Amino acid sequence: MTQAVSLRTVLRDVVALGKPSITLLSVIMGLLGVWLAHRSPEVLGDGLALRHLLGFVAGTAMVVASANALNMVLERDVDALMARTKDRPLPTGRLGLPVAVIFGVAMGLGGTIVLYLAANPLTAGLGYAALVSYVVLYTPAKRRTPQALLIGAVPGAMPPLMGWTAVTGSVDAPGLVLFLVLLLWQLPHFLAIAVYRQHDYARAGFKTVPVVRGVPAAQVQTIAYATGLVPLSVLLTPLGAAGWLYGVLACAVSVWFLVHTLHGVRTQAAPKWARRVFLASLAYLPALGVALFLDRVFGG
Repeated sequence: MTQAVSLRTVLRDVVALGKPSITLLSVIMGLLGVWLAHRSPEVLGDGLALRHLLGFVAGTAMVVASANALNMVLERDVDALMARTKDRPLPTGRLGLPVAVIFGVAMGLGGTIVLYLAANPLTAGLGYAALVSYVVLYTPAKRRTPQALLIGAVPGAMPPLMGWTAVTGSVDAPGLVLFLVLLLWQLPHFLAIAVYRQHDYARAGFKTVPVVRGVPAAQVQTIAYATGLVPLSVLLTPLGAAGWLYGVLACAVSVWFLVHTLHGVRTQAAPKWARRVFLASLAYLPALGVALFLDRVFGG
């Protein structure tokens, strides 16, 4: 009985290395890219067969899980200093470092191979580039410069572009718009977290915008990035990848998010403002997905 419980604990901790919630979001965004590409027959032809679609899902999940696991390996010391991360498998010692390294490397190599076989070399290359840049560039940059936010947003935005290229075999304007929307969305999302967790990040030595430049600078940047989402989010309509209904709804959702970043910026305590912006950011991407769906059903 004890051995069974121990095995379950180890398996749970191994799964936790991949940050399942982040991995799931990345897969969903990848599938959004696949779906949008499938809905553009003038670009796509026959699209992805089911077995290749399942391979894309598996490969994307493996690559993202690898990036998350290797990030935990490199940050195991600072994770122990933050309330949000101190209970992770490596800081607590529940999981050995060799297990985490082997898991991370195996997932990365395996996921890249699966993407190559299930999709195409371009998609596999994008996935591998995202993995390497996340681990080699973004992870160490977090302790050196506030620009790490921008560095990390690039690999974080790769899944929808990978979904597009998995179907089309090429980098096209609609796929790039999806990539840029997710990239720009991450900036206010993570700035809000950085403001809310400012003291935690400072204790760990992370050079976030609020830690280095102050909360007002982080709020100004959050508003600027949210403003940029308004015109960017509607670009799928003039590109012909979505209809007028999506354009209207995407504009409304983006303006709604912008209003949330503006509200209370001078009158509310920073943690309260940050929490509201964070919650609004969580609703933003699903709302855009719903807008695309409604556009396909009712937009004609």
